[in-house]
Amino acid sequence: MLILGIETSCDETAAAVVADGRRVLSSVVATQFELHAQYGGVVPEIAARRHLESILPVIQAALDRAGVSPQEIDGLAVTQGPGLIGALVIGMAVGKALALAWDKPLAGVHHLQAHILAAFLTDSPPEFPLVALVVSGGHTNLYQVHDFQRLDLLGRSRDDAAGEAFDKVAKLLRLGYPGGVIIERLAAQGNPATFHLPRPRIPEEPLTFSFSGLKTAVAHQVKNHPEVLTDPGVRADLAAGFQEAVVDCLVGRAWLALEETGCQRLVVCGGVAANGRLRQVLQDKAGAEGYELFLPPLSLCTDNGAMVAAAGYHRLRAGERLDMSADVFSRG
Repeated sequence: MLILGIETSCDETAAAVVADGRRVLSSVVATQFELHAQYGGVVPEIAARRHLESILPVIQAALDRAGVSPQEIDGLAVTQGPGLIGALVIGMAVGKALALAWDKPLAGVHHLQAHILAAFLTDSPPEFPLVALVVSGGHTNLYQVHDFQRLDLLGRSRDDAAGEAFDKVAKLLRLGYPGGVIIERLAAQGNPATFHLPRPRIPEEPLTFSFSGLKTAVAHQVKNHPEVLTDPGVRADLAAGFQEAVVDCLVGRAWLALEETGCQRLVVCGGVAANGRLRQVLQDKAGAEGYELFLPPLSLCTDNGAMVAAAGYHRLRAGERLDMSADVFSRG
């Protein structure tokens, strides 16, 4: 079964063709970093307008690279939410239009579930049950996953998501956008032990994340140590300390979830899962303690159409069809 997946939840316009929910035949992603860099973050209206310009060429490129025609596609899948409403509306409108024009079934996909299924687009996919940590610019969620369609939320961020915290700290340090990549590069040159930053936790909600306090702690360090903004070495140390604090929080909660559920398998996915320091700590800890760790390749960590197509495959195979009156949603 060939599924065309369409993703427009934030600032990446993406489409992909995936066979049987497992084999990626093509994956095309058009980024918008240059548009949003001057604002230090994604501007929803600008993102939506660029999606409108890019989406049809991106879809055509995905079909061309897969070597298939619309007639050979068995179904379509589109991100329904969560995400930026204006951006989601573009993908949904195009998905519905193509489904009607091509007379193909359409599935609406939950963006975070799609991220989890990126781990199944590899040569060695995980088995169920498993714990999944979805960590991105807009979400930091922990799930216990029972099968392709059934998962339970274990914990989420009470405030900032991890990726959002990276972007905000990068802005505090005057580093630019996107923050995650820049901070990771700078942190590699710094000493994480120079600045003592908190590891926020909520005792009564042990699987809940909170990163706003960590961001505030960085702001206090910048205020108390103005040399951070002028001395590259000091700034690298603070970046390293911040990154290490985020990694500690993510890994600690993920391991607590493994212990509480009794699962032996962990999937870590989403844009922040591309962070090299996080991947290193996860691999070292999993190897030392005997857990199975599954990390999607970097190309499937950030938003992409292949993960949407994989999720759509399982929905369509289960007989689900998106009603043409269905709308997008921003949270969930």
